[in-house]
Amino acid sequence: MKKYLLTAYILVLSQPLYAGIMSHFRLEDGHTDWQHVANWSSGIFIILLSATAITLFFSRREARRSNHELKLIRRELEQRVLERTATLDESNKLLQQSNELLEGEINQHKETTSRLRSSEAYITDILRSMPLMLISLDEKGNITQWNQRAEDITGIPPTRALGNNLWEIYPAITITQDQVAEAQESNQRITIKHSQRGQYHFDITIYPLQEQRKTGAVILIDDVTEHILAANMLIQRDKMSSMGELASTMAHDISAPLQVILQDLKKSLDQLENAGADSDQSIPHITQHIKILLADADLQGKQVLAVTNNLLEFSHSHGGKKQQTDIPRVIDNTLKLANDVISVPSGLRFKDITIERNYGENLPQIPGFISELQQVFLSLFRHACHALGEAQQPGDLSTVKPDITPTIKPTIKIQVIECYDALWIKVQHNGLGVSNEEQKFIFEPFFTNTSSDNDTPDNDYEAGKRLSFSHFIITEQHRGQLAITSDMNVGTTFHIQLPLE
Repeated sequence: MKKYLLTAYILVLSQPLYAGIMSHFRLEDGHTDWQHVANWSSGIFIILLSATAITLFFSRREARRSNHELKLIRRELEQRVLERTATLDESNKLLQQSNELLEGEINQHKETTSRLRSSEAYITDILRSMPLMLISLDEKGNITQWNQRAEDITGIPPTRALGNNLWEIYPAITITQDQVAEAQESNQRITIKHSQRGQYHFDITIYPLQEQRKTGAVILIDDVTEHILAANMLIQRDKMSSMGELASTMAHDISAPLQVILQDLKKSLDQLENAGADSDQSIPHITQHIKILLADADLQGKQVLAVTNNLLEFSHSHGGKKQQTDIPRVIDNTLKLANDVISVPSGLRFKDITIERNYGENLPQIPGFISELQQVFLSLFRHACHALGEAQQPGDLSTVKPDITPTIKPTIKIQVIECYDALWIKVQHNGLGVSNEEQKFIFEPFFTNTSSDNDTPDNDYEAGKRLSFSHFIITEQHRGQLAITSDMNVGTTFHIQLPLE
């Protein structure tokens, strides 16, 4: 609009235009026709006012449209400001929450770090106080851990040991680099026994560290000298106890027939000395009596010989390997041996006892030491013979077992069956039972039912009651079980369980 007004203003002020217009408004006589000028000027003014009005109308319309757009823009800007403000508020809240979480994590990390430091110090104290010599190595064989025990044994402080090669800093160690490399390559622990008999014993274990960020190995060296010596002493004591029990039992088996032999010889000598002085006795009668005594002595001598042969056979069987054993055959052979070696002071001989066998069909063989199992069954039969001999003595049973009479038929029942993965063996007799107190200690070494202040201990009873050696053979040598059930008025049953494998 300004452009159009400026153009009109310039045209009005221009001299040519002005001259042309002025000539149009002059009269013929040269005077100016002011009436015409006024009319023309009014028309021009009206035109200009109309143009101005039109221009103002459109300008106002444009201004109103612009104001409307400005309001829309303002509203949009206000909405954006509100959204941005809300976003900033949400961001501030999230930032505040993040700061709180970060502070919590920082506190948690501080607490974790404190615990880790405490745990590290605790583990370090444990490693330092371990009774084992602990050495940790990296993949190059350099020492990364050296505890107090290692310092005490070697005399090398950790400040000097850490970071150095083990075999350079302590060449006296018995472990080789190849052994450590073998443990790392196989990723399995290796145990080494190093000992000098009677001087020292060490258990050495090498643990590979393949799963760690840095490969290496941990070496534990345990000085078990005192433990080994103490264990050897216990083993020797148990061996001496078992052998003492076996020797005591065999001495008992030998003593009884030897006493009979000596008595028979003494009676024979006495009769020979008195033969000439006593005229009432005829020589044939004395000779016959001496023959009877010598025959009895010969029988008892054979019993002693059987006992000694059994002992020699048992001593020669040690150190062998287990072999497949037919348990019924071992029991039958032991019964034959028992007929020759077992007799009790009451006069009952094992051959006079009724034996009832009940063997299962198709019984499998088991791995075992035949001679040792034979000694177990022989001990059980000896125990049964003692109990049956006591049951036939009415004088001794008057206070213990009044309902048993001397007419009782001594019987031993033997049963062998297969049950699941084991053989079950029962040895049952109807003799004098074992009291509850005696059952607690019957498998202990040198068990006796007499007090130490007894002037005349019942050694025969004591020898017949000992079953610790049998218990050791069954439980330790054959990984089985040996138990007892007994009733004073019924008898005793021994239960043996032997695994098939």
